[in-house]
Amino acid sequence: MRCGAYCSCCCLLLTSIGCAQPTSQWLEQTKADDPAKRLQAVHVLQEKRSEAATVVPALIESLKDTNTYVRRDAARALGLFGPDAHGAITPLIERLRDQEPSVRKAAGQSLRQIDPSAAAKAGVR
Repeated sequence: MRCGAYCSCCCLLLTSIGCAQPTSQWLEQTKADDPAKRLQAVHVLQEKRSEAATVVPALIESLKDTNTYVRRDAARALGLFGPDAHGAITPLIERLRDQEPSVRKAAGQSLRQIDPSAAAKAGVR
């Protein structure tokens, strides 16, 4: 199985496991010491679009994570919330200068999903 397919299967499994836990637990897990647990929380929270008011601030905070994968996936997740993640525009613009190209790319894509005008003003093509 290719790495991409394997990672997708793992994410799907982790997300389905997460459905049984309350959102508050996943919000708390975004602050865990273990980066794998923080990443898992981001993956579960991205599916909770009906709870944008509480989930989006946690994902914005995850943009500052020390782990590249957590920052990248938090940026991607915010784009899934579309205009409901309007509060993430400035933090995502800041991530356009991240040291990791994958984080910069995810931030740009999410900016386009949230507010195409703000993305254009930030120089995202």
